[in-house]
Amino acid sequence: MTTGVKICGLSTVETVEAAVTAGADYLGFVFFPKSPRHISLEAAAELKAHVPSSVMKVALTVDADNETLDAAVAALRPDIIQLHGAETPERLKELKARYGLLLMKAIGVAEPGDPERSEIYRDSADLLLFDAKPPKSMANALPGGNGLVFDWSLIAGHRPDMPWMLSGGLTPDNVGEAIRVTGAKTVDVSSGVETAPGRKSPGLIEAFIKAARAA
Repeated sequence: MTTGVKICGLSTVETVEAAVTAGADYLGFVFFPKSPRHISLEAAAELKAHVPSSVMKVALTVDADNETLDAAVAALRPDIIQLHGAETPERLKELKARYGLLLMKAIGVAEPGDPERSEIYRDSADLLLFDAKPPKSMANALPGGNGLVFDWSLIAGHRPDMPWMLSGGLTPDNVGEAIRVTGAKTVDVSSGVETAPGRKSPGLIEAFIKAARAA
């Protein structure tokens, strides 16, 4: 079984097409104005035309209200909504009833016990994303996409009874080791395939997917 790959924070036709050509399974689009990867509704509508139906479109949001989500869903027509804030299981159930889409809940990991927090989403999320939790000392940290790596051994023995992805500071150079240590079947990358915040590199996207598949 080959490793699944999600390329997140795409914002140009060139990089969307590069990710599709290289074999990405999921493409993530950010709807969060504080992020350098945030895209407009108009951009989302344009980019979705370059994503084949065989590739899953993911709308990343952070504690978004219904109005914001309605607009993002209408523009991108995503397959999955990624919830990267402090959304509760009750909020996820509301969103499932409202949109009927798959829901991915991000879980920040920095210390023992963090992975187990995902258990409260057992009945509301369809899949989980384990990501590095930024330290409180990190000024202006985003909920994700900070290029931080967490201690993979923290989830090496944790096996949620639902699909999950590994994220957090992954690069073409370390993704193979991350897969080996954690047993992740799907990996997610954003800053690790960039030359500057929000600027994806087609070459790094291809290198990351090759490295993940070779692991």
